[in-house]
Amino acid sequence: MAQENRASKVPFYTFGTTLEEQEKQLKANPMLKRFDDSRKELAKDHHRPTYHYVSPEGIMNDPNGLCFWQGRWHLFYQGFPPEDPRVHWGHAVSTDLIHWRDLPYAIYPNPEDRVYSGTTFVEKNRVIAMYHGVGSGTMVATSTDPLLLNWTKLGNKPVIPIPKPGEQLPYNVFDPAIWKKGDQYYSVLAGRRPVGPGGKLVRALFLFRSPDLANWHYLHPFIENDGYGMVGDDGACPYFWPIGDQGKYILLHFSHMSGGKYLLGDYDQVHDKFIVTDGGNFNHGPMLPNGVHAPSAYPDGKGGINVIFNINEGKTDKTWGRIMTLPRLLTLDENGKLLMSPTGDIASLRSKKVTVAETTLPANQEIVLRAVSGNALEMHAVIDPKDSPTIELNVLRSPGKEEYTRILFYKNGGFWDRSEAKNVQYSAISIDNSTASTLEGVRSRVPETASVFIKDGELIDLRIFVDKSIVEVFVNGRQCVAVRMYPGRSDSQGVSIQAHGSGATLKSLEAWQMDNLFAKP
Repeated sequence: MAQENRASKVPFYTFGTTLEEQEKQLKANPMLKRFDDSRKELAKDHHRPTYHYVSPEGIMNDPNGLCFWQGRWHLFYQGFPPEDPRVHWGHAVSTDLIHWRDLPYAIYPNPEDRVYSGTTFVEKNRVIAMYHGVGSGTMVATSTDPLLLNWTKLGNKPVIPIPKPGEQLPYNVFDPAIWKKGDQYYSVLAGRRPVGPGGKLVRALFLFRSPDLANWHYLHPFIENDGYGMVGDDGACPYFWPIGDQGKYILLHFSHMSGGKYLLGDYDQVHDKFIVTDGGNFNHGPMLPNGVHAPSAYPDGKGGINVIFNINEGKTDKTWGRIMTLPRLLTLDENGKLLMSPTGDIASLRSKKVTVAETTLPANQEIVLRAVSGNALEMHAVIDPKDSPTIELNVLRSPGKEEYTRILFYKNGGFWDRSEAKNVQYSAISIDNSTASTLEGVRSRVPETASVFIKDGELIDLRIFVDKSIVEVFVNGRQCVAVRMYPGRSDSQGVSIQAHGSGATLKSLEAWQMDNLFAKP
């Protein structure tokens, strides 16, 4: 029986093999002209971010295959071209993880119906992409050219096929991650197993091994001692890699229930098992609306992991919707706990700067910071909470407070960690977007609230990124919360601060207006 032809209707281009040839061809490429025209038109939407990456046309879903190749970062993502809105891998390139340059679609469907999520593995002479091909199975494609423009699918068929009708397999065929140990390739496929309470489905990853990328042998379920997921979670969009200098590994993944997540642990390379010792969330509520979605990651070469997520929309928009977060650097502290901070050359986007000197915050009095205003801002605030149980920062605030987004720090207001003999009290960071918009059809999110460890007497150090319809807040390099919101008023650009219950001190605040990420080369 002949295989169904699922060829894409999107124009396809073949490029030269040298950087000089490719750059010359890209200058005349009609797809890039189309992207440029589309970006100019979509930029008229006042909710479209300035310095967070968004696809040049159409809606966008998971980031995929983040990698570093020949001096450049490559970001792939699920794109939906207008003439054939099945998922293709979109493509952007950067030298600094911040200024992205659009490239033509990289991987097209056929024989698969849609090109879904996956990861890349970089070898000396090629980049390997392993991804889920809807309707076919696990696909492998390779590229060797300077800008990763030309991709060849291995055998033009799935290397791990989906089950045939009526076929029962001991594993799921879904999103893959790939790495190499010795002369063997390894991959985990995401999925679930009915081994939870009462036979309910719980997260699982299924391990495969191959000598040549074409022939894969199933080994066994990969995760042991996993107590960090919700019943019903799956392990979609996985990425597995060593982190830090303590022999630990991290498994980044996504749940279609609870968004972006991670597991930390030990890689038993004798039995090929991942022994989980810790875990947590990048999204701290339901996946939808406005929540942090799937990760794509790649090592920074110094023991850390660079990761980018997409973040969901909170209003219906068929022209564009989901966007990418800023890149985050994940590292471990001396106790093996996950640290996270913004990374990439963010400073290159800064323009006009405003500084707020040390300011006393009387109890229960909102102070509007008149000098600070904008809807595309970076702010660095250092606060001494003293005895105040709650510090509130409002951003995207209209003058009459018809619209405002609340950032709240709760001193000692997080979970108690009672997992070891010495109990530890955490603080909490929260973003509440329930008052962010007066527009009809905008959905609010349950306040996004995450625990964060703050030592006794430690100042609160906040990195706050406001960009039209997203706010990301990094706390003391240990936690990050991110939420979408859609102010309806053009004057919703103010900033205010308040100490609840007892006085506090704003030690310092720096704020920068941020340029468009496409404004500079």
